[in-house]
Amino acid sequence: MMKNLEDKIKLQRLLNLGTDLNRIHDPDALMERILKEARDFCSADAGSIYIVEKNYLVISYIQNNTLKKNKVVYKERHVPIDNLSIAGYCAKTGQIVILNDVSDINLSLPFRFNSNFDEMTGYRTKSILSIPMKGNQDRVIGVLQIINPLDKSKTPLKFSEEDTKTLHLFAGIAAVALQKAQLTKSIILKMIQMAELHDPSETGAHVHRVSAYSTELYIAWALKNNIPNEIIDRNKDILKLVAMVHDIGKVAISDLILKKPGKLTDEEFEIMKKHTIFGAKMFEEENSEFDQAAREVILNHHERWDGKGYPGIISSPGINKNKKPAGKKGKEIPLFGRIVSIADVFDALSSKRCYKDPWPQEKVINFLKENSGKMFDPELIEIFLNNINTMNSITQKFR
Repeated sequence: MMKNLEDKIKLQRLLNLGTDLNRIHDPDALMERILKEARDFCSADAGSIYIVEKNYLVISYIQNNTLKKNKVVYKERHVPIDNLSIAGYCAKTGQIVILNDVSDINLSLPFRFNSNFDEMTGYRTKSILSIPMKGNQDRVIGVLQIINPLDKSKTPLKFSEEDTKTLHLFAGIAAVALQKAQLTKSIILKMIQMAELHDPSETGAHVHRVSAYSTELYIAWALKNNIPNEIIDRNKDILKLVAMVHDIGKVAISDLILKKPGKLTDEEFEIMKKHTIFGAKMFEEENSEFDQAAREVILNHHERWDGKGYPGIISSPGINKNKKPAGKKGKEIPLFGRIVSIADVFDALSSKRCYKDPWPQEKVINFLKENSGKMFDPELIEIFLNNINTMNSITQKFR
């Protein structure tokens, strides 16, 4: 009776997780959640997720409780899909691999345990469970690898038959959610590539930087304001993607304006302003949290804290030619719009454009300080500048 009850609880947990995972739009955030939940099912100390890219597996996410205070560096990020490695064999054959002692692998098997990671970090891998993540048409899209299930005294255990069955089912649910998230991001990146062909300032590097700046700023703001972790996780996932499409409406603006090397005329600038409305129209159905947030960011990232921004409060897709809407001000501007505004301006000033050289950082910081309470939310500016080292590391990452 007790066993049946435990099975029902696990099954219900899996069903609930499937629903939760399908709400996550960003593949990186999704992999973090998948790996955490998989480890929790069997109290595992560590694990990793490999994603299939052509003929290789790419180590996309690593978690390790024992090494969490250390910097984990893994140089062998690309693993061939062949029979020579554990993960490669799992991906190639589509079979689950269970090794309860990696130092005693059956000699009839073609693979051996690669101890390079253990030697480099001092970690001790005892047991490994590798499960293929199969998506559409039973195609392997990745490998979920769980390492060292532990008892209460932190002693490595063997993987039980129950662990294997549960994680196999979980890997199937996770693969479907991951494919959906990858498709969403792929569509967004194609939209950005289309904009990049049209607008020389809207590059892939620019939108990735604005996305990363915005996400870090939101997390810092949320922690400062004691926002619950589950809300932070959900919002940072959405913001990371919607920040990428903040200027997608520029595809509707003439090249003569977008690529003009000099200052725009007043008439040209009025036309340029409409990119916020053109972009928002692409998401006006608001069928999901993503659509709603995208519309919010696109419409509001050029509003100003003092109310002198644009496009203001509008009730229709176009601007009334006889009366311009007043700009939103202060906290009338949605939070995501206020955040992306800072990230976008910081990156624009710090980057080379066809009409300007990059500003020195001291000058950029002074500009942000001088416009705190004018263009920008003063609380967010303070948080942004307190995290300037994090922002600089993002700049280096997405050069």
